[in-house]
Amino acid sequence: MMIKDSRAYRYAKWCAQRSNRKVGKYVKLQANKWLKIADGKHKEAYISEKAYRKICKLLKLMVHPDLHCSMYDGLEDYAWFLIVAVFCTRRREDDRRFYQTAVLEIARKNFKTFNSAIIFILGMLTEPRFSRFFSVAPDFKLSSELRLAVRKIIKVSPALTKYFKINRDLITCLINEIEYTPLAYSNDGMDGRLANIFLADEAGALDSYPVEAMRSSQITLVNKLGIIISTQYPNDNNVMIDEVDIAKKVLDGVLEKENVFALLYEPDDALRKRWETDDLVIYQANPVAVNNKEVFDSIKDLRTMAILYENKRENFLCKHCNIMYKGLGVEGYIDVQKVRRCRVAEDLDFWRGRRVWVGLDLSQSDDNTSVAMVTEADGMIHAKVWGILPKDRVEIKTKKENVDYRKLIAAGSCFAEGEEVIDYGFVERWILGLEEKYGVEVMQVGYDRYNAISTVQKLEANSMECVEVKQHSSVLHPPTKLLREAILKKEFAYDENRLLEINFQNARCTEDTNLNKYVNKKRSAGKVDMVVSTIIAVYLMQQAMLDNSELDWGIQVI
Repeated sequence: MMIKDSRAYRYAKWCAQRSNRKVGKYVKLQANKWLKIADGKHKEAYISEKAYRKICKLLKLMVHPDLHCSMYDGLEDYAWFLIVAVFCTRRREDDRRFYQTAVLEIARKNFKTFNSAIIFILGMLTEPRFSRFFSVAPDFKLSSELRLAVRKIIKVSPALTKYFKINRDLITCLINEIEYTPLAYSNDGMDGRLANIFLADEAGALDSYPVEAMRSSQITLVNKLGIIISTQYPNDNNVMIDEVDIAKKVLDGVLEKENVFALLYEPDDALRKRWETDDLVIYQANPVAVNNKEVFDSIKDLRTMAILYENKRENFLCKHCNIMYKGLGVEGYIDVQKVRRCRVAEDLDFWRGRRVWVGLDLSQSDDNTSVAMVTEADGMIHAKVWGILPKDRVEIKTKKENVDYRKLIAAGSCFAEGEEVIDYGFVERWILGLEEKYGVEVMQVGYDRYNAISTVQKLEANSMECVEVKQHSSVLHPPTKLLREAILKKEFAYDENRLLEINFQNARCTEDTNLNKYVNKKRSAGKVDMVVSTIIAVYLMQQAMLDNSELDWGIQVI
């Protein structure tokens, strides 16, 4: 049994094919990353053939309760990929599991609870003696479903039955005395548990507490695993959103965190508006539908009803397409990979003698502030952007946002100024010093009125022209559109800045009733202040170009 002959490897290869549009962008990225490990091209990780053979033997002992065959033969392709990745990907230095977090975002009726049960049974048969397993779910009913799935598989598998003791609130593997306890958030406290492996089921209906409580219990453990599984939910305040966001940043390469494995079965942004007609939306959210025509046809029937009846739309889009739907459309601003194509090395000589427009996004005193400087040259928008945050908030923001601010500060992407609150004096001095430091001529400084009056007064007292840029969709739509189009055409260049890339990855757009799109801070998936300050600066430059037609301007500005 070689890993390259496995269904997991073959499925990953199929996913990674450039021409394959039945899986979305992030599944492709994860497949490519894992294949690098499987092909022996990763310095820190490898696939254990020994662990793989053990998993195969155990799956052959399990009976599929519905198909009446071995689990080895009846398991879905994506489940093979998930299981092999989680259990068989190991660290070279000590042979411990490489992945500490596994995230599965998948539509309803793709056997996610069933496959979660398989993972738990495999874990109970392979983990060290006295390990403890927990599943967390929003309520007792959901928590019971996973326990029932575990029980069902054990009961129909003669080779396993005698090795497990099943009680109402506890399942014990008698071989190694491993205990699995299902927990319901509504009934059980999560603190004080020691979870070698935990699974959060329907995480889209959970806040962060259960997952954080489980992770806190794992701090002293050396071979821990957390599995986060859910469909999409019609709310923007749940732990699944955070986990998916972290996973996307890892896969996009803007967050260095290799111990996360994520299968995010959601439609690509470009497809989402075509959900009524494009079958790829169904395929990308439902891996089972790719090879199961009955499942595919059932989802198409549900789609027809969602098109006809508004009251069925939310459930269909959230649960069967993994598209958040709350009436107001929300979409990613731009693919961060497209942004990164526009990255250039810092060249101080480039800026000397340039006319520049400056955008300022002042935050609350204990949060991130940003300054952006933009200019036009040879039909391209050039930008240099800085972030500022308080010194004493670096550690807590690093943990809360999953962004290594210490590393970003060292790289020059941002500054830590002030203690508990930002030193606005530093912000003012930085803007006033741009002309001398970079040899530029500051034409205007644009600002959002919020928190900015005092700073603006000081800038104006030093002869800087300041312009209020109202944070309204009708005002922000043109520069938001211009910047996006410039990025897509590679007519945008920014001095290398990892934090700016993270901000672009976070950015989400909404549109008003007049179809004006703008980056919405409240609906975005994290900090976007650097994108906002850049858009403000682009607005000023755009207005100047429109007012001064003799200037050389090769980009469409309307």
